[in-house]
Amino acid sequence: MADYIRRLPKAELHIHIEGSLEPEMVFALAAKHRVALKYPSVAALRDAYAFTDLQSFLDVYYAGADVLRDEDDFHALTWAYLSRAHADGVVHAEIFFDPQTHTARGIPFATVIRGIGGALARAGRELGMTTRLILCFLRHLSAEDAQRTLDEALPYRDAICGVGLDSSEAGNPPSKFTSVFARARAAGFHAVAHAGEEGPPAYIREALDLLHVERIDHGVRCEEDSELCTRLADEAVPLTVCPLSNVKLRVFPQLRDHNLKRLLDRGLRVTVNSDDPAYFGGYVGANYVATQQALGLSADDVAALARNSFHASFLPQSEQLHWLTKIDACPQP
Repeated sequence: MADYIRRLPKAELHIHIEGSLEPEMVFALAAKHRVALKYPSVAALRDAYAFTDLQSFLDVYYAGADVLRDEDDFHALTWAYLSRAHADGVVHAEIFFDPQTHTARGIPFATVIRGIGGALARAGRELGMTTRLILCFLRHLSAEDAQRTLDEALPYRDAICGVGLDSSEAGNPPSKFTSVFARARAAGFHAVAHAGEEGPPAYIREALDLLHVERIDHGVRCEEDSELCTRLADEAVPLTVCPLSNVKLRVFPQLRDHNLKRLLDRGLRVTVNSDDPAYFGGYVGANYVATQQALGLSADDVAALARNSFHASFLPQSEQLHWLTKIDACPQP
């Protein structure tokens, strides 16, 4: 089954590029820029990845991002992720980035976008991958700060596919960002948002009804609201689920307790993704394999998840159909 999973064409739709910053690269970039680190070794940094909730992860995540300083750093970070994803059978990736994490440190928006964009173009040339870039607003910051970030993004409209919403969910409802999402949609951006990971099902409703998002990132707490589950299934709203992340951040005690299979069986458009793989113990292939084993997913279930990843993507329909045909032609074990 693991070999079948690797061979299946897949799209990854929930990957934070800063969350693919491996400890080895943290130390290499810290040495390059003479940044003092809190941890004495790569092993010590890895040992710090014992998170109790989303905020405990974010504290380490933002500290790690401080070593990203120049265009080459962002290129190296993005290329490392794309190379790993390609080895896992990912043929299309829609990548989140957090410009506010960097501009707040004095790193120009242009530096971030050029570094990431150069690696995306390289993946097209050298790996045959297609990609999209999604700007995420940090929800723990103000709506005014998000508006300023959108101002910075508008000159790069051709390089950025959509906007999203991430960071600390508790106490930061989607409604806080209604105006900036309306403005972004009017400018032609797609819209997605994290909701229903730590926040309640009501946040999913807000993301749909106020931000008018096209898919929900995480969304696993929808199961607490049967009517919402029915709506998500009827409207074919994709959920970009991140199983290993959910366990690492204590959303579920163990992977065998995850509700992905139940949601899939209810007809929801569930997808499998890696979220912040350097911190959560696995890229997308590992998420598929671990989830398949823990939940007893059949080959048909796995193929359905891969199909969902393309249906949920922002690829043109002709490209979606191309990969759906490839999935159907992939021999099952």
